Amino acid sequence: MSEITTVGLDLAKNVFQLHGADGAGRAVLRRKLRRGQVLEVLAAMPRCAVAMEACGGAHFWGREIGKLGHEVRLIPPAYVKPFVRRQKNDAADAEAICEAAQRPNMRFVPVKSEEKQGATAVFRVRELLIRQRTQTINALRGHLTEFGEVVPQGAWNARRLTELVEADDDALPSAARATLQVLVDGLRHLDERIAGLDAEIARRAREDEVARRLMTIPGIGPLIATALATLAPPPEHFRRARDFAAWLGLTPRQHSTGGKQRLGATTRMGERSLRRLLILGANSVVIKRRTNPMAQAGTWLGGLLARKPGMLVRVALANKMARIVWALMARGGVYKAPVAAA
Repeated sequence: MSEITTVGLDLAKNVFQLHGADGAGRAVLRRKLRRGQVLEVLAAMPRCAVAMEACGGAHFWGREIGKLGHEVRLIPPAYVKPFVRRQKNDAADAEAICEAAQRPNMRFVPVKSEEKQGATAVFRVRELLIRQRTQTINALRGHLTEFGEVVPQGAWNARRLTELVEADDDALPSAARATLQVLVDGLRHLDERIAGLDAEIARRAREDEVARRLMTIPGIGPLIATALATLAPPPEHFRRARDFAAWLGLTPRQHSTGGKQRLGATTRMGERSLRRLLILGANSVVIKRRTNPMAQAGTWLGGLLARKPGMLVRVALANKMARIVWALMARGGVYKAPVAAA
């Protein structure tokens, strides 16, 4: 074990696969480990680089292994896949992780602290509750359609659905009304829980100095600012603003060859929650373009709105907002409109 310099660890629920390699990349150790043996075996090894895929539980294991003195490297799974040889199994995955970790230009994911992971839970839970609310609204609309009551789509029409169920008339059979009341009660419960999480996010935005500075950017409110401050990696993880926008998946995919540049659709890589929130923030700016000085004739956004499709403009504006976000997080300060800065 004294020759091992890099360890590839394939994570699992119960059975882990370990692959150790020396400085030349030759395999020195291959071993299956139970969950309780992982830290015991790694503690007996000399200090080395321990690489894992950035998947569920990776940050927990990264913190625990880091306490043993090892250098922890988390690799995005998409960067490990090209190193898997032919068959897909735990041993091949561990070897691919070990080989990918030895590449000089490999990109790694920083290990999150417990506080950082705990702060992200509010956004994950909120997304889950919103999906459940959407499912409940769709179920109510579908059931009411069977009785001739058609309500337009959209969460803002949920009030009409509840009114139809609780109305004192004979439009619905009594048996159906009693059953649909269960969905109405569940919908109100979800609304209360989502409102409570929104209040918690607003409180965090007021207390977080970075979030307060990000809220000076048009289109970014408490929810987006707090999500960026919590979910985004540290700004020093990226060399420039474009790298941050590319990590979010807001840059076009390249299909260039022979010196000819060909750009396709957006890559949709990185943190999808942040990408979606930034596009929604850009949408709010576009909706208010008649009163927003950023979208007036002669401005960059106004020119795009005049000659490009609406969705393309929203993604382009989200890309620009992401670059501004990185600049504020990396260099400090608040957002200044181009006219005010001039």
